[in-house]
Amino acid sequence: SASKESSCKAGDTGDMGSIPVSGRSPGGGHSNPLMKFSNCNGKRKVQYESSEPADFKVDEDGMVYAVRSFPLSSEHSKFLIFAQDKETQEKWQVAVKLSLKPALPEDSVKESREIEEIVFPRQLAKHNGYLQRQKRDWVIPPINLPENSRGPFPQELVRIRSDRDKNLSLRYSVTGPGADQPPTGIFIINPISGQLSVTKPLDRELIARFHLRAHAVDINGNQVENPIDIVINVIDMNDNRPEFLHQVWNGTVPEGSKPGTYVMTVTAIDADDPNALNGMLRYRILSQAPSTPSPNMFTINNETGDIITVAAGLDREKVQQYTLIIQATDMEGNPTYGLSNTATAVITVTDVNDNPPEFTAMTFYGEVPENRVDVIVANLTVTDKDQPHTPAWNAVYRISGGDPAGRFAIQTDPNSNDGLVTVVKPIDFETNRMYVLTVAAENQVPLAKGIQHPPQSTATVSVTVIDVNENPYFAPNPKIIRQEEGLHAGTMLTTFTAQDPDRYMQQNIRYTKLSDPANWLKIDSVNGQITTIAVLDRESPNVKNNIYNATFLASDNGIPPMSGTGTLQIYLLDINDNAPQVLPQEAEICETPDPNSINITALDYDIDPNAGPFAFDLPLSPVTIKRNWTITRLNGDFAQLNLKIKFLEAGIYEVPIIITDSGNPPKSNISILRVKVCQCDSNGDCTDVDRIVGAGLGTGAIIAILLCIIILLSEYFPDYDLSQLQQPDTVEPDAIKPVGIRRLDERPIHAEPQYPVRSAAPHPGDIGDFINEGLKAADNDPTAPPYDSLLVFDYEGSGSTAGSLSSLNSSSSGGEQDYDYLNDWGPRFKKLADMYGGGDD
Repeated sequence: SASKESSCKAGDTGDMGSIPVSGRSPGGGHSNPLMKFSNCNGKRKVQYESSEPADFKVDEDGMVYAVRSFPLSSEHSKFLIFAQDKETQEKWQVAVKLSLKPALPEDSVKESREIEEIVFPRQLAKHNGYLQRQKRDWVIPPINLPENSRGPFPQELVRIRSDRDKNLSLRYSVTGPGADQPPTGIFIINPISGQLSVTKPLDRELIARFHLRAHAVDINGNQVENPIDIVINVIDMNDNRPEFLHQVWNGTVPEGSKPGTYVMTVTAIDADDPNALNGMLRYRILSQAPSTPSPNMFTINNETGDIITVAAGLDREKVQQYTLIIQATDMEGNPTYGLSNTATAVITVTDVNDNPPEFTAMTFYGEVPENRVDVIVANLTVTDKDQPHTPAWNAVYRISGGDPAGRFAIQTDPNSNDGLVTVVKPIDFETNRMYVLTVAAENQVPLAKGIQHPPQSTATVSVTVIDVNENPYFAPNPKIIRQEEGLHAGTMLTTFTAQDPDRYMQQNIRYTKLSDPANWLKIDSVNGQITTIAVLDRESPNVKNNIYNATFLASDNGIPPMSGTGTLQIYLLDINDNAPQVLPQEAEICETPDPNSINITALDYDIDPNAGPFAFDLPLSPVTIKRNWTITRLNGDFAQLNLKIKFLEAGIYEVPIIITDSGNPPKSNISILRVKVCQCDSNGDCTDVDRIVGAGLGTGAIIAILLCIIILLSEYFPDYDLSQLQQPDTVEPDAIKPVGIRRLDERPIHAEPQYPVRSAAPHPGDIGDFINEGLKAADNDPTAPPYDSLLVFDYEGSGSTAGSLSSLNSSSSGGEQDYDYLNDWGPRFKKLADMYGGGDD
């Protein structure tokens, strides 16, 4: 017991006999305090100790609680609390005894003890001029109220009283959540007697603790006591079953797992106090289905819910899934007082590669026609107990023997897992009539460690090759022979025959001609002899690089008949059967001595040695040839033709040239070279037209000259249509002309443009350029008529300002000029000079 000081005493608020405890054991933790000691309202600094620190502890504020939950024996449990003032070193001790509450605490407590009375501490009062407080022995401990009480209600809890009610008429009230604040009306107080009562059952899972404040006032509402705090702890009752977070839990474990392999974790929660027995759960496995190979393949950690394997023998090929019924029980799994619930754990046994593929037969058979590729020869089947369409089930095939040339391959059918044996290279029946392959099958992934089965399975594949009718073939192909050209018709050249690869078939071969571009050859249909039917000519356009190609067909009489082609290449040797010719065949030369040379060469369709070097010469007749010309050999292929005389009148001359090749015997030929002799400028270019334009003639004179030329041409060539010189407006419309290729110098089809008016006397140089351009265009036009035909140089439109051509004397200035130079242009212009330059005559 504590010391009996009159001022302040350390001790319990009431009798220190026994403290009733609900249930079979005290609840552990601060939420279930057993009692509280006073430290004189903080005036003393007291240090507390327990005689049983492993079971009971005291906080610095004097709160006593059980460290853990433990069962109480039928006898009372007893321990001591020691207290010591840190300043005065004064010591106290208190004996505490614990006893069990009856099963229905609200009934038995009511009968066994009276309602506890809580007295307000005295207000501060003046004594000798100083404020003093009336001291109490103990502070008010919390009120512990079990949840789910069955009444009757209102149920009295405690009486609040002030010792000043002897002199005053007081009124009591209580405030706080649960009283005048939501949830209101749970706690009420008699304003006269101060009796605090609860009006309904409490639920700890909703509110575990209430903090109220009690007040005492006089009839005028004046506060006569300081408010006191009342804490009401709702004592947990085991009124909630454990609840699993999921009703069905799914987990996996690889087959063949060793004992102790973690599988999954199941979790349940309990709404009751987790620090009390009511909320402490324990797990266990109620059942396992199926029960093979052992009824206890798994175990569960009773506190954490972890499920692990405890036995070996998990085999997916035998049991693919286990179903466990898991039970969670509170009260630490007490089967008598604990509440339980169950859930289902579904454990899927996952596959590992513990089974290799196995062939369904030792030997497989197939057949394939010869020369066929990409065809399926045989279908290999295997069995595998692992999960289908996984790497542990998928089969990979390979050929381990019997196919050194790599003619076969095996592909895996992704749906059936079969091995499809295919031919990837042609097979010749005449070489090998049967193949015996050794094949192996294994999975995409290696077998699991520790598996004693062989890693692969083997079998043999017997493949029969079927003989088919094959194409005859020529050998060699192409066949090359050498033969001189000029061979006469009817000459036998060679025998070109084909072979039949079908040695085990009796067949005949017939020959026909497929391609003979020059129609020189024929072939005997039975023996393949090739004979000429025309003269072979190396210079034929059908001969390329001295080689003539002809193709032939060989056909057998099999079922179905087959055929093959062969090419005969005749390499033609040249003979000197072509005389050389002059090249080019036309040339230009100036009429003056310098420059007056023409370079020529020889064209010979033969080849060496029947071509160059060539000899060039001029014939003796006519005598004018060697009198006017000379030829000089530059080298074996080129020569130079020169004028021998100092001047040769302009015109077209045909010069015969004798060219002789180097063949044995040699071949000669007189080849005609057409030479155009013309007047040239200092650069060696013909300037006949330029001379005409550059003489300083007026427009009227030039038009008169052109008209004279036309008249002369009409005398030599009376068929010319002179209507082409009419005014354009009188010409027949283009719309009625026949459709064809139009020359650049024809009248355009499109609408006539508005040309600007030409000047009355254009510069003579414009006319010269115009005539030269027309001549060049006509010479280069492949569709132009012959040299002596009429050329339309340009269409100039209507409205020409040129003078009339009605009179040759229309030009006033023309008669005063000297036209004798026209005599130097040749005999064709002499008559024109006489007509125009002869004066009055």
